[in-house]
Amino acid sequence: MQFRSNTCLGLWALLIATARGQCNGISNLTTSYATPIAGDGWSASLIANGLVGARGIIFDSNGALLVAQVGFGIAHLTFTDGGGTCLQMANMTYLVNSTILNHGIALSADGKTLYASSSEAVYSWSYDPAAVSVSATNKTLITGMTNDDHTTRTLLMSQMQPGTLIVSRGSNANIDPEAETLSSGHSQIKAFNVTNVTDTPYDFTTSGRLLGWGLRNSVGVAEEPMTGGIYSVENSADEIQRNGTDIHQNNPGEELNFHGMLNSTDNQGGNYGYPNCFAVWNTSIPDAGNLKVGSQMTIDATGNASITDAFCATTAVLPRLTFQAHMAPLDIVFLPNGTEAYVTFHGSWDRSAPVGYKIVSLAFNNGQPVAASDSMTAATDIFVNTDNANCPDGCFRPVGLALDKNQRLFMSSDSTGEIYVLAKTGASTGAGAATGTGTGSAATGTATGTGSAASSTATQSAAARWEIGGMMWLLTVLAVVGFL
Repeated sequence: MQFRSNTCLGLWALLIATARGQCNGISNLTTSYATPIAGDGWSASLIANGLVGARGIIFDSNGALLVAQVGFGIAHLTFTDGGGTCLQMANMTYLVNSTILNHGIALSADGKTLYASSSEAVYSWSYDPAAVSVSATNKTLITGMTNDDHTTRTLLMSQMQPGTLIVSRGSNANIDPEAETLSSGHSQIKAFNVTNVTDTPYDFTTSGRLLGWGLRNSVGVAEEPMTGGIYSVENSADEIQRNGTDIHQNNPGEELNFHGMLNSTDNQGGNYGYPNCFAVWNTSIPDAGNLKVGSQMTIDATGNASITDAFCATTAVLPRLTFQAHMAPLDIVFLPNGTEAYVTFHGSWDRSAPVGYKIVSLAFNNGQPVAASDSMTAATDIFVNTDNANCPDGCFRPVGLALDKNQRLFMSSDSTGEIYVLAKTGASTGAGAATGTGTGSAATGTATGTGSAASSTATQSAAARWEIGGMMWLLTVLAVVGFL
C-alpha cells in the first residue's frame, strides 16, 4: 500500500513537472471562474487578460493580434511564443483610442489599411504594422447604420475578391417590422468596393451589393477559402409564441446561412425570412405538421394572417444548418483547407437552462457543411465552460475568432476581457461531444488614431492550461498503478 501511495504521488509530481516544463518558463494565467475544458484532441491556454469588452480580433501581417474593444478602441498585442499553446503576452499598445468602436475589425489584403466599425459607420486608417502605428486621421467609408438595438457592424475583407468589404447590419428590435422592407437597410449583409474610396461615404441603406436580407442579427460572417462562399451565423428571436403557446425555450433555432460567392450572383441577395419566418429547432410545437429542423415557421409576433408556414416555405431561404435556440453565435472562421469551420456561441439569456458559452467545430467538404440541413448534431464542442449553470457571470463568453499562421485558434471573451489560444494536440479519439448545437453595445465619441501605449494588466500566475493528451496519459498510468 505504501508503494502504491508513493508511486501515485511520484506520478503526480512527474506530471506537474512535465506540464511546467512544456512551456519553458512561460507562466500561465489563472481564471476567476472554473477552469474551462478543451475537447478531445485539443489543448487551450489563457494568454491575455485585463482587456475591456474584447470583441473582434484579427492578425496583422507581422503576426500581432489586433483586438477591437467596446468603448476603448483597438489594441495591438504581441506574445512570447513557446510553441503550441505556450504563449505569454509581451506587450499591448493602443493603435486607436475611441469610445465609439464596438466590434468590427478587418485589414486590407496588403495589411496596410485597418478597418473598424461603430454602430453607425465604418472607418479606415492607414496602418504600418512594423511601426505599430495608424494615420492620425481616419476616413469614413460607410454611414447610415444607426440602430437602437443590435449595434454591432461585423466587417469581413474578402480574400477571393480583395478590396471588397462585407458589412453586416442587424435589426432595430427583437421583432423589427422595418426589416420586412428592403429599402430600410435593416437586417442585411452587403458588400462594398473600398479600393477607390472618395470623400463621400457610402450610405449603407442605398448603396452596396446585397448579399442577403431578412437576417435578424448575423454577427459572424466568413468566406469559405476553397470556393469563396460567404457564410453567416444568425442570432434569432427571443420570447416567441406560436398559436398562443410559449415556445421560446427551444425555438427558434440559430442559423448558419449561405450567401453565394462574390464572383457570381447565384444564391445571392435572397430573403432569409425575418421578421416573418423563423427556423425550427424543436419540432414539439403547436401545429408542427411536416415541419422539421431548419424548416421556416411563423410566430404570433408576425400578426399577419397571410403569413403562414406555407408562405415561409416558398419565400424564405432555408438555413444550411440550424442550432439550439439562444446560443448566440458571434463569429465563424474556416481552416485554410476548408475542412472545418469554428463558431463561437456567446451564450443564452432567454432560457431557463443556460446554453452556448463555447466554441464548436463544423465539418465542411467542397465548400458545404458535411451534415444534413436538418441535423441536430452538426456541431462538435472543442472548448466549453465547466458548468453553464454558473453562466453568464461565472464563465467565459466567447466572441471573436482568428487563426494564426500555425492554424492555432485564438478567441476573445468580452465579459472577462480575455484572450485564449487553442491548438490541436494530435489525432482525435472521437470523444468530443457532438451537440445540437449577443450583441454589441453602443458608445459615443469620435474615432481617432493615436497609437498611444498601454501597459499590460495581465498578472502572471499558475496554471490555466489544459492538455488533454497529458490528462489521458495520467489517467492511463494511474489505472495501471491501481493494479500494483
